Amino acid sequence: MNVAGIAGAALIAAVFAALLRKSNGEYAMVLRIAAGVLIILEVLQAVVPALQQISALLQTAGVSGEYTGILLRTLGITFLTQFAADACRDAGESALASKVELAGRVSILVLALPLFAKVASIASALIAK
Repeated sequence: MNVAGIAGAALIAAVFAALLRKSNGEYAMVLRIAAGVLIILEVLQAVVPALQQISALLQTAGVSGEYTGILLRTLGITFLTQFAADACRDAGESALASKVELAGRVSILVLALPLFAKVASIASALIAK
């Protein structure tokens, strides 16, 4: 991942978006979202090998594949929620951004319920001994 290239592309997109905002705000919004999507795609190319390595390390450590899946899905929900909320804020829709963030939090909570159940089960077994 070329952080300097990403930063440069983001700065160029920001300057063009600022120039477009004065004459045609809709195109500026499209430019900001398109630049964001391209940056996310570039970052994902670097993240995939790292996630594969983390998954391999967790398997080596004997962590259940179910828990690894929960961890990776939670990470994906976090990134997607942040991107969507930021896009909403860029469009001037902060209330909508808050709802997107709420949906992400609830999704993560629901996704983590099996982990909470496992922790409660372990705690119950320890207390019973």
